[in-house]
Amino acid sequence: MKLNKSQKLEIEKFKKQNKKRQIEKSNYKWVIQTTLMAFIISLIFSFISETTIPNVNIILGIVLLITFILIGIIFDIIGIAVASADVKPFHSMNAKKVKGSDIAVELIKNAAKVSSFCNDVVGDICGIISGSASAIISVIISTTTHINIFVVTLVTTSLIAALTIGGKALGKTFAINKSNIIIYESSKFISYFYKLKK
Repeated sequence: MKLNKSQKLEIEKFKKQNKKRQIEKSNYKWVIQTTLMAFIISLIFSFISETTIPNVNIILGIVLLITFILIGIIFDIIGIAVASADVKPFHSMNAKKVKGSDIAVELIKNAAKVSSFCNDVVGDICGIISGSASAIISVIISTTTHINIFVVTLVTTSLIAALTIGGKALGKTFAINKSNIIIYESSKFISYFYKLKK
């Protein structure tokens, strides 16, 4: 049966509405998943920070704090790289069955979600945990050295902010300039733990 112009327009309109509903449903699902992931990751990181730092010496506490800062910077780099990367080389690599290239394609195709997870979920959580860890370290330093807690907290917080902001600023330039290399290496690493379903 041949459709007239009006019927074709109605079908196209229905398809667009259906596609829009599917996108909205997918977005709501992603928001819920992201919230749950943020809660779980924050819970794990907070548990490590709160149970480990007060019970170790100051050097190990500082090492743990720097680790949280570095995790935040690394994920920030990946989040920016995935938004800047070009998918074409990875399609070519995927055709040649290069390890990790299929994951790279998926990461770039879902750049908005990957970037949001890396920058907003992991990055922000690391920032919050770093602040919490610095408060614990400040108390330990103040108690050990008998220096005023206000002074110690002020210096510690300023140093952490400087390291985080400076590290992310350097990381952004690196992520934009070397985006494809970063995504390739990240995808290769992920491929050791996760295989895409064909």
